[in-house]
Amino acid sequence: MNLFAAIGRAVLILLAQIGRVTRFTGQTLAAIFSPPFYGRLLGQQIMRIGYFSLPVVGLTALSTGAVLALQIYLGGNRYGAEAIVPQIVVLGITRELGPVIAGLMVAGRVAAAIAAELGTMKVTEQIDALTTLATNPIKYLVVPRLLAAVISLPFLTAAGDSIGVLGGYLVSTYNLGFTGSIYLKNTVDFAKNEDITSGLIKAAVFGFIIALMGCYNGFYSKGGAQGVGAATTNAVVSSCCLILAADFVLTAILFHT
Repeated sequence: MNLFAAIGRAVLILLAQIGRVTRFTGQTLAAIFSPPFYGRLLGQQIMRIGYFSLPVVGLTALSTGAVLALQIYLGGNRYGAEAIVPQIVVLGITRELGPVIAGLMVAGRVAAAIAAELGTMKVTEQIDALTTLATNPIKYLVVPRLLAAVISLPFLTAAGDSIGVLGGYLVSTYNLGFTGSIYLKNTVDFAKNEDITSGLIKAAVFGFIIALMGCYNGFYSKGGAQGVGAATTNAVVSSCCLILAADFVLTAILFHT
């Protein structure tokens, strides 16, 4: 019976967490459309989440595009299909790798920072102080970060897509013997608007997930420094897992599979 009790306890804890996340999400969405609006805080968070994440996203996208082109060439070489490298690179980057890589990189950088910041404010009772001063902490702390992530991730993904395609172009032209003009023509001819748009939609959803998990875990952290550390870890892990799960769901919806 101890086994069934442990399973039941785990299920109840999971359901309680789901309920709390759902309630927190509803409160956040409701706060987005109600005044006051903190434009200055939103601008600051766009800089922190978007602009300062560009170097790590760009470097990762460049190496991903280069490796993808090399692997496609090596695989296609077995069947005499080396010419498909530019088409598959642009398709893989814009549809999947661009938004997913950008999401995972930003999750590791931003979700941890948000959870640590809000967690520290929680355990030092600064969030309670905001409530005492008649300031809605969700409106003041969560909404600017959530909107900034949703706005920033599509731009980061667009930049990452361009840099990733550039990485494939550099490897293909300098190492694999492709002609630069032909490579670019095949890339432009094969890329479709729906491929790019689907990646940007995914990026916006991933930004929502990253900010929500960072804020949620920080907002409900407890237990001093150890609790803040646990909240940071949980924010990154939950963000990455939900990004991968959401990627599958969005792919099935957007491409009607």
